[in-house]
Amino acid sequence: MQIVICCVPCSPVRAESSHRAEMVSQLLFGERAVVLEEAAKHWIKIRCSYDGYEGWCQEGHLVNTSDIDESSISAMVSSWKGVVDYNGTIMHVPMGSSLDGIKKSHLFWGKLTIYYKGKMIYPGKKNWGMKDVEKLAFMFLNTPYLWGGKSVFGTDCSGFTQTIFRFLNIQLLRDAWQQATMGDSVASFDDFRPGDLAFFDNADGKITHVGILLAKNKIIHASGKVRVDKITEEGIINGDTKELTHRLKLIRRFF
Repeated sequence: MQIVICCVPCSPVRAESSHRAEMVSQLLFGERAVVLEEAAKHWIKIRCSYDGYEGWCQEGHLVNTSDIDESSISAMVSSWKGVVDYNGTIMHVPMGSSLDGIKKSHLFWGKLTIYYKGKMIYPGKKNWGMKDVEKLAFMFLNTPYLWGGKSVFGTDCSGFTQTIFRFLNIQLLRDAWQQATMGDSVASFDDFRPGDLAFFDNADGKITHVGILLAKNKIIHASGKVRVDKITEEGIINGDTKELTHRLKLIRRFF
């Protein structure tokens, strides 16, 4: 089994081996994946090690990591944008990038050497509170909506929640409908707590949207951009238009 790691700030994961194909997700810097298949013109089909999502990446966005110590402590970039020295060149990587194997500000990927001295968080090494969750989530405010994205450079709704919850050491699946099958059910809207995830469906009853509930009946979610809106037992009320934009289906609790 060949393991690869993302060596660019964000690598598109596409539905097919073509630049014109739909971007279904992303790998952020330092994320690992399993190689499933290789195609012509330097495309590789991968399965993301974190959430099992599959798709096609460009070969030049990945490096082999078979010699990396899998038992090393995981860390994540916690500033909006981190700066790494990647084998002698400067690279700007987004919040949520992985620094697995970092020791004294150094990473070693085979013959490559990476230096990072910015802010980082070790998921699982801290008791998280709602103030911490808000601080992380609010760093995404005004990030543009991007189908398949999951970084501060562009994100979709479930990519946003997955990245924030990864900091909490809570592993979420990639899509909103998948995340809606996880956690514990919250009986009613009146029972929700800040930090719960709210899920919304379309006219056919399919889960299509997710956001993080905040105090005072607010929600932070990616819709057009990452924004804070009012939420009622019916759904999300857009703060600009005052219209009901998403119909509430269910609420799940994870911590």
